[in-house]
Amino acid sequence: MGEVKVKKEDKSKSKGAEAKLANSEDVDVLAGIEGKDSSLWWSAFWVLMVIAFATRFYQVMEPDWVCWDETHFGKMGSWYINRTFFFDVHPPLGKMMIGAMGYVTGYNGTHPWEKPGQPFDGHIVWGMRGGCTLLGTLIIPFAFTSVWDLTRSLSASVLAAVFLTFDIGMLVLNRYILLDPILLFFISGSVASMCRFRTLVDEPFSTKWWTWLSITGAFLGASISVKFVGLFVILFVGIFTIGQLWDVLGDMSKPLTYTVKHFIARAGCLILLPIILYISFFYVHLSVLNKTGNGDGFFSSLFQTTLEGNKLQNATCAGEVSYGALITLKNHKTAGAYLHSHHALYPEGFGAKQQQMTTYAHKDHNNVFVIKRWNKEPLNVTDPDVDIHIDYVKNGDLVRLEHVITRRNVHSHNQPAPLNKRLFQVSGYGENGTGDANDVFRLEVVGGNEGEIVKAVVHKIKFHHYFMKCVLTTTGKPLPKWAFEQGEVACNPTLRDKNALWNVEDNFFPKIENITLSDMAPGFVSKFIESHQVMIQGNAGMKPKEGEWTSKPWEWPVNYKGQWFSAGEEHRVYLLGNPVIWWGNIILMFAFGAVLMLYYFRSQRGYTEPEEKVSMRETTVTATSWLFLGWCLHYVPFYTMGRILYFHHYFPAHFFACCLSGVITDYLIAEASSAVSKRMKNVVFHTLLGLVVALSVWGFYIFAPLAYGMGVHTGYGREDNSTLHSLRWVDAWEF
Repeated sequence: MGEVKVKKEDKSKSKGAEAKLANSEDVDVLAGIEGKDSSLWWSAFWVLMVIAFATRFYQVMEPDWVCWDETHFGKMGSWYINRTFFFDVHPPLGKMMIGAMGYVTGYNGTHPWEKPGQPFDGHIVWGMRGGCTLLGTLIIPFAFTSVWDLTRSLSASVLAAVFLTFDIGMLVLNRYILLDPILLFFISGSVASMCRFRTLVDEPFSTKWWTWLSITGAFLGASISVKFVGLFVILFVGIFTIGQLWDVLGDMSKPLTYTVKHFIARAGCLILLPIILYISFFYVHLSVLNKTGNGDGFFSSLFQTTLEGNKLQNATCAGEVSYGALITLKNHKTAGAYLHSHHALYPEGFGAKQQQMTTYAHKDHNNVFVIKRWNKEPLNVTDPDVDIHIDYVKNGDLVRLEHVITRRNVHSHNQPAPLNKRLFQVSGYGENGTGDANDVFRLEVVGGNEGEIVKAVVHKIKFHHYFMKCVLTTTGKPLPKWAFEQGEVACNPTLRDKNALWNVEDNFFPKIENITLSDMAPGFVSKFIESHQVMIQGNAGMKPKEGEWTSKPWEWPVNYKGQWFSAGEEHRVYLLGNPVIWWGNIILMFAFGAVLMLYYFRSQRGYTEPEEKVSMRETTVTATSWLFLGWCLHYVPFYTMGRILYFHHYFPAHFFACCLSGVITDYLIAEASSAVSKRMKNVVFHTLLGLVVALSVWGFYIFAPLAYGMGVHTGYGREDNSTLHSLRWVDAWEF
């Protein structure tokens, strides 16, 4: 019981001390330290900032060619400048920022960004690289202030910043035109502002309190607007907020309405504000990208009518479908593609060796079909001398679909589909439009009346195979290279298949009155919803392709294998963590577990200890527990993901790991120095602190060529005569 009393007294003293420090007039609110220590605090802060800027911006434009995913995000920046619509699986903020960085620094959006290794050839891209590098550099002060606000320990703050500054992996990832430095900036900013808000617990509803709460919400909204993994930091702040509200609710000196006020304030700043920002970023995104581009095909026909230059924007087509019309069929599922065929056949072992029937996301002549009655050939609608009788296609009709280029009919039979063996194969069959009874489908207008005329674009339709009793569908799975990795088409006996919906997009028939598609263009809300459906579908479809390199989450914390950023002989760059820091993080993670168990063991057994020691351990446990939670939330979910994964996905979790290591290292050093005499205590403390910093700097120094460039003179680490051979501590390191 004595220990409990000590803790309560310590908490009250700690809160009072924090309030005093936070309100110090000698130092800016960001620092929150006593005047006598302010010069040391600011000296440490600015020294680390100078080092961070120097290490990040040193030779930042080398190599002067496209590196790794710069080929994607540099290109997307160009598309924003040119206002060209495209599809990507991530929300738009990061890419808009890259485009803005280029635009304000004079880049005109004309570099093609075709492949890694392509020279910049004089294009002004330094603004995009430099802007991303700047945001990546600002992670360091965010880590410094986060740990300071959690612990009020300058040495812990310095260590956390040192571990991030001298990490080769964090350096490499933050020097290129990528979403990662932008995402890390907003995630670390969310954590830093949350930690600052935590120190204002005794100043509720003050100007500073509202300011930091709003800043936290803004950072959260920006985080998820860059990548959906920003949701993890929202969960982190959400758990922290629930804890705070629980404490407020437990304050019996305040009425229940006081808790309600706190809840409303947090809901407004941490829920409503991020939502408003998120939607606003999408509004800007959809407003800026108003010209047709190569991403059009991922979106619905009506969505495409809003894009300037898209053939559907000012297009007119026959509003109703007639037999003999030349049509394209677009799958109505999210990111649905067009029904497509070509002259290639299914290979041996993938059903009957008949013509392939696939889906294809882009506009193509091989997407065009003619719709016919099941037992009658239509007139040639392109012959001006033929007197055409309009014979409308109606709900419930039996039809055949003939591929215009190859003159083969859409066909299904009792053979398994190439990938999904539970479904039936769909192929192209026949000669010159003549096939057999397995070419017949019953057309259904979903929700339509019997005999209702089929309308282009608007109606969702299904094709029921007359004999097999299955529906024409797409599985969304890419076929192998023998089908050019196009989508699998099959016939599903499950008639409720949600992917079996199609709509007629192009509809050419000369005698039917045309409609203007732009008159049916959707508004912002519809486009916003469809954009998210397409992104979610795109993320779900990001599976490893045949022969494609990927990595597994267990490899990341142990620094098992790196990732090439530039593989050119003249200037190679390899993403790999500083092993001194990364392996140290693992050891210190276990040390955190030991300290946590020791803390609860001593508390449970009622050990009596000096208040200073109890306070230090309690502060350490609280800070490291929050940081460990942040690490778990940003790392563990990747084990549940089926999408393709890369090493760089770990770095948000690595930010928390480095902060945790800084706090726990500071605690262990303080404990070790307390074991010697008071006269030697400072000497031992600073010696151990200096040793940890020196080891981190040493690891950075010897592995620096991985970040700043390996050339012909260095060779490869696997070569015995290479200057890098001694650094290949793990066989899986490919540099």
